[in-house]
Amino acid sequence: MGVERQQGSGKQRDFFDEALQASLRHDVTGNGGTGAGTIEEQQSPTAWAEPLALTRCLMEDVASSANLNRAYKRVKANKGAPGVDGMTVTDLRVWIADNRDGLIASLLDGSYRPKPVRGVEIPKPDGKGVRQLCIPTVIDRLVQQAILQVLELLLDPTFSRSSYGFRPGRSAHDALRQAREYVSDGRRIVVDLDLEKFFDRVNHDIAMARLARHIGDTRLLGIIRRFLKAGMLSNGLHVERQEGTPQGGPLSPLIANLVLDDLDKELERRGHRFCRYADDCNIYVRSQAAGERVMASVTAFLEGKLRLRVNRDKSAVAPVEERAFLGHRLREQGYLGIAPKSLARMKDRVRQITRRNRGVALATVIEDLNAFTRGWVTYYRYSQPSSVMRGLDSWIRRKLRCFRLKQCKRTMAVATFLKDCGVTEWQAWTLALSGKGWWRKAGCPQAAGAMPVKWFERKGLLSLLNHHDVLKRTENRLGT
Repeated sequence: MGVERQQGSGKQRDFFDEALQASLRHDVTGNGGTGAGTIEEQQSPTAWAEPLALTRCLMEDVASSANLNRAYKRVKANKGAPGVDGMTVTDLRVWIADNRDGLIASLLDGSYRPKPVRGVEIPKPDGKGVRQLCIPTVIDRLVQQAILQVLELLLDPTFSRSSYGFRPGRSAHDALRQAREYVSDGRRIVVDLDLEKFFDRVNHDIAMARLARHIGDTRLLGIIRRFLKAGMLSNGLHVERQEGTPQGGPLSPLIANLVLDDLDKELERRGHRFCRYADDCNIYVRSQAAGERVMASVTAFLEGKLRLRVNRDKSAVAPVEERAFLGHRLREQGYLGIAPKSLARMKDRVRQITRRNRGVALATVIEDLNAFTRGWVTYYRYSQPSSVMRGLDSWIRRKLRCFRLKQCKRTMAVATFLKDCGVTEWQAWTLALSGKGWWRKAGCPQAAGAMPVKWFERKGLLSLLNHHDVLKRTENRLGT
């Protein structure tokens, strides 16, 4: 069980190997101290039963040099903001060089204690309310990542095939593909479940009980519980956490999947067809009456057994084309479209990039736009929104025309720019002397003639429609 202990290159060995070997030579054990001894904490009989007895030494896998080195590289690649101690990812290597012996020893004897998380509130995508993020220190992120790499190998194979969120080898597109199959098969009513503040309301005792089903190492269980109960510093105040899994640490998605795996298994036992991506769960049925029954029974299960709360205002039983799933809207025949709220958020982001008071060159704006729209189109590549993409291309070009005209500022500069772009003198002056606002000027024929599609192609602007077509052709050739 656990991570295979590969020694790796000499550079990796220098980083953690010496400290690990020193700790093992001192015979660090799992009862919270050092020296010879055995683990004496009482644990439920289930935790020590076969095959769980094989997981009593998982902390050795967590603290292995290969695993810690891999965790360090992942934390470094993810970057991220500093926690309450102010330590940045750049500072982490120096800290490890000075403190690796103590870090590994505290992991092996189970005495590691995380620091409080730093609370940060960010606005929700729909603009209604805020989402609480908890930022662990970079050292705690290193330890969480090391634990995740071991537990993921142990727990992920036990999860449902209908669970897609934050799992290796699975993605939102896999969930959408499965949902399309259900709709194509005639299940055109969806039970759309919204869990109210799920990550903030995970019951610690339930989460630890689920972990104890798979883990027999009390050192590891103790450290995970400390991570769950780590306090939060927000606006200068220390807040104790009695429930919830900190949304922002590497372990949080795995614990969320573990808790909601009970829901998955219950839905499978009942024979339902469903897709779950983290806390976003859709169940597909054939009739409204069946959907209402499922909604009532599943709500009772979630609130009774898992002690979670279903948001009745946002949850609904409705035809699939009336609900959104992972930013998409399913059609009756299983086709995918772009959800209206996703389209609105995309336009808001484009407005931010093309705002006329940025004070940067047009080339910089186009570069920023391309970076955003390329990823956005790639995510929605399985939808069939040709008319939507064509409309967005036209709208974005008008936004850029508006940006470029505003850069000219004065009437003479506007007329000169238009004439340099091939507009006749009288047409150029007609637009330049117009009392229209910049947005209306950008929609006039003179602006379109001065900055046609070819002009934007020469500037390097990515066409959403063309990029979408290229992605579709590429995947058709690959047979995906």
